[in-house]
Amino acid sequence: MFEASAAMNTERILIEVRSAIRGEPRLRRWRDVRVAIEAGAVVVEGEVDSVAVKKLLLARAAAHPAVTGVVDRLRVAPAHRTGDGEIRDRLRDALLAEPALGEVALREVVKGTVVPVRELQSARGDVCARVEDGVVTFDGCAPSLAHQRLAGVLAWWVPGVRDVINGLDVTAPETDTDGEITDAVRMALEKDPFVDPSQVRVTTHDAVVTLEGLVPKEAEREMAELDAWYVLGVERVENRIAVHPGEATGTR
Repeated sequence: MFEASAAMNTERILIEVRSAIRGEPRLRRWRDVRVAIEAGAVVVEGEVDSVAVKKLLLARAAAHPAVTGVVDRLRVAPAHRTGDGEIRDRLRDALLAEPALGEVALREVVKGTVVPVRELQSARGDVCARVEDGVVTFDGCAPSLAHQRLAGVLAWWVPGVRDVINGLDVTAPETDTDGEITDAVRMALEKDPFVDPSQVRVTTHDAVVTLEGLVPKEAEREMAELDAWYVLGVERVENRIAVHPGEATGTR
């Protein structure tokens, strides 16, 4: 009797979680995703169109009061499938070329072996990157929350990446705030060659980022929003950027 009641309760929670997901206007294609409950936690598995859809879906799944946790097995479908070796090479180049990470030692995992990429006498951090099935995993430590988030954004920008698991600790623990998130989003916009950061205003409240401004093309508006979604800790993005009238829609 108890087992039957527990099963009915789990089924009810699952129905309510799925209903909550359906209530999010941007999750029209979530049906390609498997949603289940295991030991009180919601397991979400499958492939989605963007990191925005991934974060929104996870947030909806976690919002149910009876859910004790969310197991994230979602991956983002890349525009083109890319081998792990090529992703690793491009990620390495991006990390080495980033001036803000110049004082951070870099390592990467190749065929199960940790290989030094950049060794420093007095490093301010130590970042190790692993790529498996298009998923980038960072381990080690970063000098600050800003550096931690920047590494994640750089990884998301690499073609073929399906997910970024940012396990970096911060050398000197900081209190995370909306201001930290705002600064990280601004940094991402400043480093994106496809976005003019001077035309975009960024504010954050309770981890919800709002973008405002005026840009010449729809593609730039879309890229600014994606950059914000890529930042670790951002729970939602409100894109209020306007596009100059008469501009054609484009893509990156």
